[in-house]
Amino acid sequence: MTESLFKLLETIDTPTVCNAIEVAQGKRGFNDFTKGTMISSSPNEKPICGYARTAKITALSPPTESFEVIKKRRLSYYEHMATANSPSVAVIEDIDFPNCVGAFWGEVNTNIHKGFGMYGAFTNGVMRDLGDLPDGFPVLAGSVGPSHAYVHVKEIACSVTIFSLKINDGDLIHADRHGAVVIPKDIITILESSINKLLDTEQLILKPAKQNDFDFEKFKEAWEAFEAART
Repeated sequence: MTESLFKLLETIDTPTVCNAIEVAQGKRGFNDFTKGTMISSSPNEKPICGYARTAKITALSPPTESFEVIKKRRLSYYEHMATANSPSVAVIEDIDFPNCVGAFWGEVNTNIHKGFGMYGAFTNGVMRDLGDLPDGFPVLAGSVGPSHAYVHVKEIACSVTIFSLKINDGDLIHADRHGAVVIPKDIITILESSINKLLDTEQLILKPAKQNDFDFEKFKEAWEAFEAART
């Protein structure tokens, strides 16, 4: 991913990315996106964009492994997050879903991960401390709750599934208040031009539709041009 592509991705929403992927692929039917409604801690901030650093957590019951094993895995988790290639995003599957009770994401963990240079967190689990989370580190979560319960890390650098979206460690993701999408590796080199083509094409219908004299005849003319240009 080039710097210019990353900067462009920070300025557009996730639905636009989904549409641009279809432009890049030259067809409809792209399916690597979340299904269901998620909650954003900062719906008006920049979208979450970067390479996934994945893990799995649980919180319903106390750990059954020894304290030493849990501590070692916890430190390995933070090392995995701290050593990620930038831009990076923490992508955490709560295996208790849909009965998640323990908030992994609160004031402490968000500040730690932001300090590592990460760009946000994406999870099907719980977040808390709304109002105390740092600016510049959005969290997209499955729910909001008050307690961390028995939350602990179970796996690191693994394949995860969040709201029906499968994500591998290292996948490029884009997420905002609408949900998340995995950007296919084979279209990354043409994604920037595809986004610009999409934005230009949408103006063929949006610009006339916003004019005071817009009517059905102008709609038909604009829609014909729009359909000829889009995927």
